[in-house]
Amino acid sequence: MPFHSRLPPALAAITRSVTVAAGRFAGGHLGELTVVVPFELVDAVLEETRSVQRRLRDLPSRVGVYFLLAMCLFPEGGYRTVWDKLTASLTGIPLPAPTAKALRDLRRRVGVAPMRMLFDVLAGPLAQPSTPGVRFGRYRMVSFDGCTSQKVPATARNRAWLRATAHYAYPMLELMTLVETGTRAVIGAVFGPTELGETGYACKLLHLLRPDMLVLWDRGFDSNDFLVKVCATNAQVLGRSRSNRRIPVLTRLGDGSYLAVIAGIPVRIIDAQITVTCIGGTVFTASYRLVTTLTDARRYPAATLVALYHQRWEHESAYYALRHTIMAGRVLRSGDPVGVEQEMWALLGLYQALRIVMVDAAESRPGTDPDRCSFAIAFHTARDQVVTADGVVPTGTGSCLLGRIGVRILGHLLPPRRQRVSTRKVKSPMSRYNERLDDGRPDTSRPRHQPRPRHRSARHRTTPAPNHFPPRQPHRPRPAPTPPDPDPARHRPHPLVASP
Repeated sequence: MPFHSRLPPALAAITRSVTVAAGRFAGGHLGELTVVVPFELVDAVLEETRSVQRRLRDLPSRVGVYFLLAMCLFPEGGYRTVWDKLTASLTGIPLPAPTAKALRDLRRRVGVAPMRMLFDVLAGPLAQPSTPGVRFGRYRMVSFDGCTSQKVPATARNRAWLRATAHYAYPMLELMTLVETGTRAVIGAVFGPTELGETGYACKLLHLLRPDMLVLWDRGFDSNDFLVKVCATNAQVLGRSRSNRRIPVLTRLGDGSYLAVIAGIPVRIIDAQITVTCIGGTVFTASYRLVTTLTDARRYPAATLVALYHQRWEHESAYYALRHTIMAGRVLRSGDPVGVEQEMWALLGLYQALRIVMVDAAESRPGTDPDRCSFAIAFHTARDQVVTADGVVPTGTGSCLLGRIGVRILGHLLPPRRQRVSTRKVKSPMSRYNERLDDGRPDTSRPRHQPRPRHRSARHRTTPAPNHFPPRQPHRPRPAPTPPDPDPARHRPHPLVASP
């Protein structure tokens, strides 16, 4: 045996210091995200909503706000597990060891109002005018979209609030958000029972629109009343309309679009025929009809607007981060409507805080598109910083970009967006869209043939129709259903029973 192999392994000692709030407030932090949600902001929110504790307890209200945010950062753990994450590195500080009931009582004392106000403070557009992929000319691109896949516990109070039936294992919550598509930051959000509908909830967010915004939406928002209300805010519109609407033609333009009037609003209609060719040879077509208030065809060509409409899919990526990256498809914890509201505002506030760090990291390197920042890396790095209690109080310049989250994001930038085809298949057997005709899309996402990198997030190759109505594509007939077995095995008696 060589001599060097008998030597003991070399050891290294690492010594670090942790700076947190003093006394009973030490457990109230969010790691490096505390720079985005500082102590002063939480104290001001609690003071504004009159939620400060009347006497100094072992678990003050400020600690409760950070505990609620940490609950969403660690959705897989119970109350005690989340508390252990917050206090894992605070070994030299005498801290209480609360029970699960004490932490639940802390949630009730904090209430809903502070978490909602905290989200309102953090919410809003994040990008600067020079940030890539955020603006179309002088307009900031935003979009409306709803999500009905967030599950809540199937308690009697939740079912009564959401008016859920016994056909679903878990009641579903309707979430409507207004998102800045370039950064996927949430500008505003509302949620509640699903019976109000997407346009009903979206109308509650119209006060957030500005004249320098270009609003994108899907055909689920194709409503005359909604179009009138959005245009009343002086914001511009680029939305998808139903193809079966009969819109009178006023003037035909040279790029294939035409001018029209809908509910007294001058609009421009673009009928486009989309053809997608995958690398494997799969080809399918689709018809898109877009309605926009950008009526100048020379300044805004039809092909440019059709390609721009694909930015609306950035909203789906925002919901993917909420439902899958953070929640991982889990059900919320709260068994009553008040707890569900509190938890949802905390979840949205945490999401926005992560987006703030991501956008700041991207803007620290000029020319970096925020789409290239990985939400998963930011999320998991933030979890690690909570456990180690690093960066709670900023040092030096105080910029969160100097922290580990920003360094990890910039060190693992995603490659430029691949041009591929999304399946968009309906997986739920109880969905109302489950019976729609097959449009020929592949079962799995596939790259497009000869991708054109100049469109940052284009998923399809688009060509505006030269005429005012695109040629109708023949519907692919659905395969005939398999006839049932007239004598299934479960109805045939067993041979031992049938024998005399």
